[in-house]
Amino acid sequence: MKIIRHLSPQGPAYAALQPDGTARLIEGDVFGYSRPTERSVPLGRRLAPIAPTTIVCIGLNYAKHAAEGGKPPPERPIWFMKLPGAVQNPDEPIRIPRRQASTKVDYEAELAIVLKKDAHNVARADAFDYILGYTCANDVSARDWQRDFGGGQWNHAKSFDTFCPLGPVLVTPDELKNPNALRIRSILNGSVMQDSSTADMIFDVPAIIEFLSADKTLPAGTLILTGTPEGVGFARKPPVWLQPGDTIEVEIEGIGKLSNPVE
Repeated sequence: MKIIRHLSPQGPAYAALQPDGTARLIEGDVFGYSRPTERSVPLGRRLAPIAPTTIVCIGLNYAKHAAEGGKPPPERPIWFMKLPGAVQNPDEPIRIPRRQASTKVDYEAELAIVLKKDAHNVARADAFDYILGYTCANDVSARDWQRDFGGGQWNHAKSFDTFCPLGPVLVTPDELKNPNALRIRSILNGSVMQDSSTADMIFDVPAIIEFLSADKTLPAGTLILTGTPEGVGFARKPPVWLQPGDTIEVEIEGIGKLSNPVE
């Protein structure tokens, strides 16, 4: 099922997107019992498919991306967090920071996981039982704050408002049976910047969930960004930074295309 979150007259609501582009009402709580109905609903403005309270991200998780940054493959997953206020809707703008000015804002196409129930000490073999669905994410990053101004830690550089676009839909695992065999791309102003496969992940989806949940509880609704492939802006010669007027897209096989302008 492809789940869309949209702005209905009653507020944010979930619906099941149909192959013909129509949508059907989803009754209940997607983090509990829910089911699509036969009732068609008009779609309002598209929203990020999840409004997470917890965003956990994996860094340097693609072998070729680690290599382009001159880093060896990590022995264990490297993780950091983004603030929930970084979430942005499809088609709405990524805003370059002005008050804490950045001139080196970068894109990162990523597969994102949404957990449907609390996860604690999850075994690899059970990891898929905890997944509500997958969506496209853009882990937008202010590289100057990440590398020069922020003391070497990543959270600040990646948590500015609008720095986590999500969408356009949440695809349930029955429709996306192998998340580690998907083509993933980013496209800047019509030019392909990243073009890889989630098969290049160093730590696959079950390994990520097993590691992150060990002796920790990831609450239902947690969003996990799984890393980005090679082709990011900082590694290009010359570097490519997002500029006002740009449009950046993230496209993942089986999910669709997430598009955001830059301002």
